[in-house]
Amino acid sequence: MFTEAFEAILRGYCTPAQVRAIESGGTHFPLWNAIVDAGFLELMASEEVGGANLDLASVMPIFCALGAHAVPLPVGQAIVLRTLLPQGELPPLGIPTFAPALVHLPDGGLLAPLVPFGALANQVLGEMDGALWVLDTNVARRDLPGLHRDATCNLHWNAAELGKAGRRLYGTAPAGILHAWSAALHAALLAGALRRCFELTLQYGNDRVQFGKSIGKFQSVQHQLAVMAEHVSVARMAVAGAFTPGARCPSLLPAAVAKAAASEAVTVVAAIAHALHGAIGVTEEYDLQLFTRRLHVWRMAHGSETHWHRVVGQALLDGTDHCVDFVRALQSA
Repeated sequence: MFTEAFEAILRGYCTPAQVRAIESGGTHFPLWNAIVDAGFLELMASEEVGGANLDLASVMPIFCALGAHAVPLPVGQAIVLRTLLPQGELPPLGIPTFAPALVHLPDGGLLAPLVPFGALANQVLGEMDGALWVLDTNVARRDLPGLHRDATCNLHWNAAELGKAGRRLYGTAPAGILHAWSAALHAALLAGALRRCFELTLQYGNDRVQFGKSIGKFQSVQHQLAVMAEHVSVARMAVAGAFTPGARCPSLLPAAVAKAAASEAVTVVAAIAHALHGAIGVTEEYDLQLFTRRLHVWRMAHGSETHWHRVVGQALLDGTDHCVDFVRALQSA
């Protein structure tokens, strides 16, 4: 029920043309306000504060839909933020996002490197010194790393501004909670965008005619489409493993597996999609590049597959289970 209504809003306010307009510097408020006014940011908030109190399995299709529509705003982060706030605390005004890290600088300032949607956000949530902090980005210096039409940026706070920019949420942050959420969320975004890339490529294979028949009927093309489908399915299954029914917060290891699997699928799926499309796939007017650009950005957000493979591998080495028992325990986490 929620997913269909949510996707109806995205079809109305997040068309490819509207995504291009936002990326080019146009206003994002019609899309953001439509989602806020419909109450979708409160999907995981408790019923006591007017939320829907959805569990992970119920909200997963919403996060995948954000990826499938190339939504250029941190809507998923805003939904998740409601689960991280202390009980009874209202979410901050404006657009929030999550920082992969908060780094103390020698001059007393603070750096949040490569923050997804940092160029648009009003607040950023990050972990520092064992606590969760909300920082005001309006007093930070924003440095864009040069990614084409992407809102990822580095945020710098100088020592003078830092004292009034930050607010501690908890004395001690729940261990690994922000990392687990960041991995699971971006894995779901990737799963949605991967599926959309496959759908666009499959449709193009059916529509493009060469030598008197659609290229999708050539065996070599069908083989490549099958490889794409395998990677898309693996990513989707891994994400489903992180979004456990009945749970309100993902566990770190299933989230790490999901992010690693989805990120690993990016290079294969994006490469095949562009190979089968040919030159049209990279043109500004064609929609494929909207999704493959996001695949590469979200693959790197909060750590690529290399980082998350290391997290899973270290957990195996630190434990006492054999590999098979480790996998069984992971599946039941």
